[in-house]
Amino acid sequence: MDHSRTPLFTALTQHAAKNPVQFHIPGHKKGMGTDTEFREFIGDNALSIDLINIAPLDDLHQPTGVIEEAQILAADAFGADYTYFSVQGTSGAIMTMILTMCSPGDKIIVPRNVHKSVMSAIIFSGAKPVFVSPARDENLGIDHGITVRSVQRALDRHPDTKAVLVINPTYFGVSANLKEIVDLAHSRHVPVLVDEAHGVLTHFHPELPMSAMDAGADMAATSVHKLGGSMTQSSVLNLNTKNGYVNPQRVQTIISMLTTTSTSYILLASLDTSRRNLALNGYAMAQSAIDMAQSARKQINEIEGLYCFGKEILGGEATYDYDPTKLTIHVRHLGITGYETENWLREKYNIEVELSDMYNILCLITPGDNEETISILVNALRELAQTYYNVNTANELVVKIPEIPQLSLIPRDAFYGDTEVIPFKESAGRIIAEFIYVYPPGIPILLPGEVISQDNIDYIVDHVDVGLPVKGPEDRYIQNVKVIVETDPIF
Repeated sequence: MDHSRTPLFTALTQHAAKNPVQFHIPGHKKGMGTDTEFREFIGDNALSIDLINIAPLDDLHQPTGVIEEAQILAADAFGADYTYFSVQGTSGAIMTMILTMCSPGDKIIVPRNVHKSVMSAIIFSGAKPVFVSPARDENLGIDHGITVRSVQRALDRHPDTKAVLVINPTYFGVSANLKEIVDLAHSRHVPVLVDEAHGVLTHFHPELPMSAMDAGADMAATSVHKLGGSMTQSSVLNLNTKNGYVNPQRVQTIISMLTTTSTSYILLASLDTSRRNLALNGYAMAQSAIDMAQSARKQINEIEGLYCFGKEILGGEATYDYDPTKLTIHVRHLGITGYETENWLREKYNIEVELSDMYNILCLITPGDNEETISILVNALRELAQTYYNVNTANELVVKIPEIPQLSLIPRDAFYGDTEVIPFKESAGRIIAEFIYVYPPGIPILLPGEVISQDNIDYIVDHVDVGLPVKGPEDRYIQNVKVIVETDPIF
């Protein structure tokens, strides 16, 4: 295919060049009706292609023209049979995967460290999650992926499972052997869905973990905006229909149900042009990011008190491969938390990191970086270490993760059940009816339908006390929590 073409973006610019008289939404009409300061900042070019699904520009909900052409090109670029554009982010694509595969009561095997969008889809679908614990890294205090053996055990115990969901790679860039997991699931006639939010470049460089489509997975939600150059909130859903588990017409129906009818053509155009850039230059883009990241990793590991893992972490079932463009920087030996490190970098160097936790910060190196940005990061980390190393006492690494709570109700039943609000610190033994998760990255600690334990309460309170971003409950301060009403027994 001719990947130099951008059917949708070209149609938008040609339409804008005609300067049509518009009697349709958006009401700003090429910027004339918008705020003056905003218009001057955004620019007339962007506002001129902020359009809707008029006939010359096709319709994302039932594409037959330039959007369909753009999606066909994207499918070719990603090695998929079908590709659907998402303006609801990767969250919308993940929810589409689950709602396509699961009906009320169906079981789905999922890692415990899934993104909250997975649990949202489980609530919407009425599915029953079968949780698999990810492998815990006792040296870094982070979670990796799920192992082949753990998936096998789950399939043995739940042979009626309708799908397996895998994160590949994880937020920290580590992946298990996805191909083995896919082959195992398919041997049991179970489709595999992949949260590939942090894996868009894996399609374009052999030194990165295997992509979901190359591994033979059936569906993959891929964030083009995170690492591939498109605008925030734009992603793709890739389908492999060769195994017969996925009905593309059903997928189109579900993703349409979840998608606004006022689709952003600016976001869609950024997907079209990013596909062109990745198809033509993806290898070079990925290589540049890998080279910069490896240079930064080497320099960081020469700084006393800091550690940034590389290929030495590989060799276990859950650490089959890794993405070197993710810099997970362990700061425990400086005697400060990752959260404190994030704030220090912001205040002293105007640096914003991807996330922080108790012991680490995560920095993403992308094709948008250069030697200057890498130098700023490394120099800031040198000063950080000089400020704190051998000054503070190193924190003891305490991996205090509660056991996966008992799921007493299907999440949808709990979410929509009869509830009452009680003090969180007094909620041990009760069934929670809302989410509690750490964001970023949005990994749940408690889910609707689970029994709250004292360990859960202590773990969450510890995170709140050190300032880590625990979110989810309607009470943003987590003083109170919504639980299922306990009715008196009838004799």
